[in-house]
Amino acid sequence: QVQLVESGGGSVQAGGSLRLSCATDGFTYKYNCMAWFRQAPGKEREGVASIYTSDGAGGPYDADSVLGRFTISRDNAKNTVYLQMNSLKPDDPAMYYCAARDGGGCYSDLRLPDFAYWGQGTQVTVSS
Repeated sequence: QVQLVESGGGSVQAGGSLRLSCATDGFTYKYNCMAWFRQAPGKEREGVASIYTSDGAGGPYDADSVLGRFTISRDNAKNTVYLQMNSLKPDDPAMYYCAARDGGGCYSDLRLPDFAYWGQGTQVTVSS
């Protein structure tokens, strides 16, 4: 059974930081693309960042809206992906989802149909 379990969401003040984690199990983590998406109320789900789980395949990639503020990383010993979010803004609140492809590389254009597995999401709230 495929499992992607997000954690680390919460409420912070603008300018603050959060670190999201995505623990995975039940699928081929190696040589795969992992990504973070987010969806705010009334808006479409959008890609935030992606990272390939093995070396030498390019990336990681960050959306323009988070460039320089968010950093995606991985711990292959734990089959876990992280999203470090700094300098959080009032535009950042959303449900954040971890996603994985069923094989295949990572690209700067994060498209929802490319990702086969999804977590349940973790809520991020930013107060001004």
